[in-house]
Amino acid sequence: MSVAISILEIVQDTTVDGPGLRTSIYCAGCPNRCPGCHNPQSWDIKNGHYTDIEDIMRPIEEAIFSDVTFSGGDPMFQPEGFAELARTIKKRTNKNIWCYTGFLFEEIMENDKQRELLKYIDILVDGRFVEALKDEKLLFRGSSNQRIIDVQRSLQQGETVLWKEER
Repeated sequence: MSVAISILEIVQDTTVDGPGLRTSIYCAGCPNRCPGCHNPQSWDIKNGHYTDIEDIMRPIEEAIFSDVTFSGGDPMFQPEGFAELARTIKKRTNKNIWCYTGFLFEEIMENDKQRELLKYIDILVDGRFVEALKDEKLLFRGSSNQRIIDVQRSLQQGETVLWKEER
């Protein structure tokens, strides 16, 4: 049985949501409502449209040279759907997956449904956007409290491991 995810849009060939070309899935739904959020229309899940996993997979698979980013909104508010999508991406492609969330990695590890999604995520940008800590010079994040985490290494080592950009 396929789960539907409430999404705002799918943007192909973007370069702002992680390294290289990416297909970004912008989901609807985020009760965090961070002041200064760059995507406030994503707060209400009703602003999205429920989309089947197979319909989301089409543009992902069409973008042969693009990796994938989950953003929003906050994908961790729809963890079952995004876990199924991520599992499908990993099964059918060799793409890496980045995920943006207002939750901290440590909080996600305490939630069974959200932790299931982490099994398929390569990089997690965690933490709420804090307008007072906004820094436009930061790579792939909006405020200095947010971390870029190497999820698979973190899960293997049992501690939070920050991502180091490979050049």
